[in-house]
Amino acid sequence: MTTITPFRIDIPQTTLDDLQRRLTDARLPAKLPGDGWDTGVPVSWLSDLVDYWRTEYDWRKVEQQLNQFPQYTTEIDGQQIHFLHVRSAEADALPLLLTHGWPGSFIEFVDLIGPLTDPVAHGGEASDAFHVVIPSLPGFGFSTPVASEGWTTERIGRAWAELMSRLGYERYGVQGGDIGGSVSPEVARADRERVVGVHVNGGPAIPPYPLPDEELATLTPLEQDRVARVGAFMQEEFGYIAIQSTRPQALAYGLVDSPVGQLAWIMDKFREWTHPRATLPDEIIGRDTLLTNVMIYWLTGSAGSSAYVGYAQGGAWGAKLGNSGVPTAAIVFAHDVGIRRYAEEENTIVRWTDVDQGGHFAALEEPELLLADVRAFFRTVRG
Repeated sequence: MTTITPFRIDIPQTTLDDLQRRLTDARLPAKLPGDGWDTGVPVSWLSDLVDYWRTEYDWRKVEQQLNQFPQYTTEIDGQQIHFLHVRSAEADALPLLLTHGWPGSFIEFVDLIGPLTDPVAHGGEASDAFHVVIPSLPGFGFSTPVASEGWTTERIGRAWAELMSRLGYERYGVQGGDIGGSVSPEVARADRERVVGVHVNGGPAIPPYPLPDEELATLTPLEQDRVARVGAFMQEEFGYIAIQSTRPQALAYGLVDSPVGQLAWIMDKFREWTHPRATLPDEIIGRDTLLTNVMIYWLTGSAGSSAYVGYAQGGAWGAKLGNSGVPTAAIVFAHDVGIRRYAEEENTIVRWTDVDQGGHFAALEEPELLLADVRAFFRTVRG
């Protein structure tokens, strides 16, 4: 099965009417003492966002905007894969494969399509142009349902290599963050003869934790802070991974049945992982974008499958991987925790940029900084 089929988003009106009913009839929990973020998403904040979703958010407008981009589906290794494929008008454009993470979607990259494919119109040079391919991870969005188990980052990397082959690309680059930051180096391992460069935001590897005191002492203050934040994450935030990687089906019943539950589950992470943390996520990214991302999960009922694919990986954290030898660049924003020396153990790092602003959702929070770094890196490997 190598057929590539044009795809258009066309959500039935009955589905949108059902969402309206559920939002209108939603039963919110009582506020816990203080109604703060330490115990989860505050009722006062979420109820206001739910009202906006119900009364002002316009999915049909968004759907029309998304359908302006060429979209397709194809079957790879038994799995339906949805992707956007936007070619540049520049003859020498380099194909670039962009991979999102959880709880994101292809929506993360939509606003970068124009600057990537038409750099001259967005303050760049024609020589910076890319043909853009943005797949939805297996089990996410319109790449559903999950057809089989075992969709590790390694297997996804092989699938992405096959996708680029079907599109006829002999040389291409890869970029991603979160799960995409792990998948992108795997594409290079699977297709090292054709991948000219790997670019990730956040770092291609989480530093080991805990570290011996003597090793910790050799790190810079910035790196020590990142290790400390890994520790804080393991103590304060790891619960969602424990649930999603062990009981994704049990979790899915609540999230697929309740749009408010799905919204709260995702908004908790957008608040924790955007920067600065004290600023509300809708003030950093914007309500419509946040809700569109949530809509991709809600409309496709993919809460369980995205959890299953995203975190039920076969290998444990820290498993050693082979180095593809492909030039690799990383930009690490203020929220993230990548450390170069550990990334270099299994990646050929040729560019490393630490930034004192921005969070985990780089393409949504700091698109200009991300774009500039992507352009700068791929200039060195296009030749």
